[in-house]
Amino acid sequence: MSDIIRRDPRAEWIARNRLHPLHAAMQTQQTRWMGPNGLIRKNPHAIAAGFIGPAGLKRIDRSGAQQGTGVGGRRTAAAEVQLPLHQVPAPAFYIAVVPDMVGGRLSSHDRDLLGLAHGLAGSDGAVLAVVFGEHKESNFSTAGVDRLLVLEGEEFEGYAPEQLVQGLRAVDNQFAPRHWLLPDSRSGGGELGRRLGASLGERPATRVWQIKDGQCIGRAGAGQQDLQRAVPRLILGAAECAEPVSETRHEALPVELSTSVARSLSRIEDLGSVAVDPATIAMAEAEFIVSGGNGVKDWDLYHKATAALGATEGASRVAVDDGFMPRNRQVGATGTWVTARVYVAVGISGAIQHLQGIGACDKVVAINMDPGCDMIKRADLSVIGDSSAILQALIEAVDNFRSGGQRDAA
Repeated sequence: MSDIIRRDPRAEWIARNRLHPLHAAMQTQQTRWMGPNGLIRKNPHAIAAGFIGPAGLKRIDRSGAQQGTGVGGRRTAAAEVQLPLHQVPAPAFYIAVVPDMVGGRLSSHDRDLLGLAHGLAGSDGAVLAVVFGEHKESNFSTAGVDRLLVLEGEEFEGYAPEQLVQGLRAVDNQFAPRHWLLPDSRSGGGELGRRLGASLGERPATRVWQIKDGQCIGRAGAGQQDLQRAVPRLILGAAECAEPVSETRHEALPVELSTSVARSLSRIEDLGSVAVDPATIAMAEAEFIVSGGNGVKDWDLYHKATAALGATEGASRVAVDDGFMPRNRQVGATGTWVTARVYVAVGISGAIQHLQGIGACDKVVAINMDPGCDMIKRADLSVIGDSSAILQALIEAVDNFRSGGQRDAA
């Protein structure tokens, strides 16, 4: 085996970020280390995140022990950290949440709503998540879900709001939740929540951004004023309405309906999804972005690769200043802040302004020749190599996949 000590950028980032839920678990408790001059240093007051000095003041430990970079302070990002399990064996009541599940996964808006539901449930209630159709989410337990109800069937496929309301009415009859929570979004939650309110004969609280002391506060007047009212049974929450659950692990026990859902006579015919040109999608709303930087030498190949992948194009400031990309495609603090689920950085070193602009992206993939650049440290997946060769390989892989799928269909 190699004796080379390999860095773990993700573990180092967690160790530096005191707000990360895994920060405390990633700390090491070293009392001896070798200083820069070769002398063995001792820290008899070693505690997490520093030590107490002789004057009773808390001092920062700059030895590298807290950062995992000192002698023997190596850690791996795959370290298993078990969050405390929150269990509700016999719930006194339920708080029902209907997430949007854009792309089959929980969005940041959904997680904020689950955090709000967890606050309303307290220690006696349970958070019931109602999901329609198949999903790809595997982290319901860490998002704050105590009970998970999946309603499957072809009647729930496509755009069928009346049928979804019928399903929610069946859930309401069986579980009688104390509150219904839906995201007040353009992805379906806002419309479904208002339809559910009309069906139940209840007036929902919309664009709610805070619930405190039995009162909920919602935005009104084009966001220029707030309306306060008693917490109703049906709540449509805005983004960032609460902190997402991060310090507990939940059971996410599957539950089922005891009765079948009545099929409604739909007055709306779903003609399927409409193909959208990724170039017309606003950067702030794009789910899949491929950005090019100074490391891209063949821009025609870059455009061909983004078209093959069906991604929205982005760029670093250097690429925009050099005239390779328009200004409205610049990503970063001086351009557009993006929230893509997948962000691919091709030939981008990772200036601080650019890293700020992609801070809310779920997964970051870096393609770069420099294994020590900041973008590689930020990325969840890194590919070290020539960007032109990698982009060409991606195009070939996509073509092979599509041609293989067509042969299978034939």
